[in-house]
Amino acid sequence: MSLSKISSPVTVRCKGILFDMDGILISSIGSVERSWTKWALLRGVDPEYACRIAHGCRSVETVAILRPDLDPVAETTILEDAEMADTDGVSVLPGVLKLLAALPEDRWTVVTSATGPLARVRLAAGTIPAPERIVTAESVNEGKPHPAPYLAGAALLGFAPEECVVFEDAATGANAGHAAGCTVIATTFSHSIESLAAADYLIEDVTGIEVTVLDGDAGLELRFAAIADR
Repeated sequence: MSLSKISSPVTVRCKGILFDMDGILISSIGSVERSWTKWALLRGVDPEYACRIAHGCRSVETVAILRPDLDPVAETTILEDAEMADTDGVSVLPGVLKLLAALPEDRWTVVTSATGPLARVRLAAGTIPAPERIVTAESVNEGKPHPAPYLAGAALLGFAPEECVVFEDAATGANAGHAAGCTVIATTFSHSIESLAAADYLIEDVTGIEVTVLDGDAGLELRFAAIADR
């Protein structure tokens, strides 16, 4: 039997929720791959390899890996300009708007490897009601898989990392959330089950997640069907 057909009911309690953006809230794969392909061809880099390692990481760090001889900040600006100009196909993922509508505004935020301007453009393209404060590439000195982004997200909400749930789709992000001490729920949207070993739970997407806002300061209760026996 396929693992994707096996599910187990799960209940998780938390105080706050930290959402990755690309691959969790929105799909921007087309824009990402087109922009990185253009840059890779411009800089003599294998486009397929560039697209593969770029997912879930800050552009400035990916550029430093691919072309360590270039100024990563300047190259990131080139990439960001291309990505901001290309929102074709950027769309909200299944179940996202319903899930966000069930959450109190002060209980969730976005933790993304994208820069602030790019994140705002993509969230708007996906019709996501973005929080006033989010964690972006500029918010931290070290990106995913370092725990810094999710530590910053927990601090932004005012909760301890262990009181927060992280939603991720990438191995780098799942590793970052785990290293920060958060509970990690990973979707199988873009990465294999095997690569998401750092996640506490696996789901296909956020469709069907039920939210209960608990009394007082008790926080939230999430109920969902997790992929089991991985």
